[in-house]
Amino acid sequence: MTLRLQPVRVATGSYDIDGQLVFADGFLAAVLVKLSGYHEDMAGMWFLEAGFGWVDTPTRPTFADLDAAQTWIEEQLARAA
Repeated sequence: MTLRLQPVRVATGSYDIDGQLVFADGFLAAVLVKLSGYHEDMAGMWFLEAGFGWVDTPTRPTFADLDAAQTWIEEQLARAA
């Protein structure tokens, strides 16, 4: 499986607008949003704004960096295999 990230601005309705579309083998798997300074201690971390298919989860995780987010997404998709 190959993940590809594409920068995007996300209209979240808050200060968190910098995002990444995450494609897995060409399919949109997730939308990640970088948390702004509004979140104080969590600023700079990445939040799963939306997950699709096996990446969808009722509790949206937060990740220290994009590498951690990609690892988590890969793990979710591996469960489907």
